[in-house]
Amino acid sequence: MKKQSFEFTVAKSEKDLRIDVFLSRQEMTLSRSQIKKAADDGHILVNQKTIKAGYKLREGDVIHLHQPEAVPLDVQPQDIPLHIVYEDPHLLVIDKPAGMTVHPAAGSYQNTLVNAVLFHCKDLSGIGGVLRPGIVHRLDKGTSGLMIVAKSDGVHQDLAGQFKRHDIKKTYQAMVYGHVREDEGIINAPIGRHPTERKKMSTQSRRGKEAVTRWRVLERYGEVTLLEIHTETGRTHQIRVHLADIGHPLLGDSVYGSPKRINAIGNMVLRTKIKALEHHALHAGAIEFCHPVKKTSMAFLSGLPPDMAELCNMLRR
Repeated sequence: MKKQSFEFTVAKSEKDLRIDVFLSRQEMTLSRSQIKKAADDGHILVNQKTIKAGYKLREGDVIHLHQPEAVPLDVQPQDIPLHIVYEDPHLLVIDKPAGMTVHPAAGSYQNTLVNAVLFHCKDLSGIGGVLRPGIVHRLDKGTSGLMIVAKSDGVHQDLAGQFKRHDIKKTYQAMVYGHVREDEGIINAPIGRHPTERKKMSTQSRRGKEAVTRWRVLERYGEVTLLEIHTETGRTHQIRVHLADIGHPLLGDSVYGSPKRINAIGNMVLRTKIKALEHHALHAGAIEFCHPVKKTSMAFLSGLPPDMAELCNMLRR
């Protein structure tokens, strides 16, 4: 993102507005938090003087905003193969494989989706003043499927707004233990940190937030059922926690599943296949959203990953 400067003169109808509110309404794709940081860093002047983000405007005030160049992210680009389903100057849709972490974190600074996108994209304009891809939503390391990645602040904010309003529709396929008797259902149970195991989420949390998951049966295989999942909220590990809560944990889920479930499967070949899964059997197979710039509806599909598809085919036989 190149360094940019903007100048505004306050009209009579705009007096008494907070400057952060005024600037957030301009076509600069800056959020109020970014405007506050710009003010704190001395990049906003009113009548040639620095001000605070809460400054109330007066008629005739002349505002100068200097938007500094985006700084490089302290993460190394890596030449990692990406399955890019769609790309334009504003965003990408990526089919993430199971086993790939999305964000660099302690102990995992390499081989993430962000490392791969940084190598692939030469036209990032900066998110929050940093040259990085805009990860609007996440998938667990063990979950495969479709993700949207923004290339600019404006696109990132627009997509985040669509997620917040539940305008973006995501569909998952999940392979679970057991014969699910009902054809469809809704799980409405708040999710928060597990009371004793802090790395896990739970419906037993005292500070749980609303979480709603809709499911319907796609295929029944006896000891395993294939479900279609829609989430109305986006809590951490939501699908995994909710399915385990109703007694049908995901195949391959070592965190929310139970070793007793796999040992209870009578078919030795099936048991071996499930044990060979290197991730939980959850796939984000469809996503639909409004393109932030083109304002057209975009919809993408992704088939089950090979190991899940092979398992389904074996169960059908």
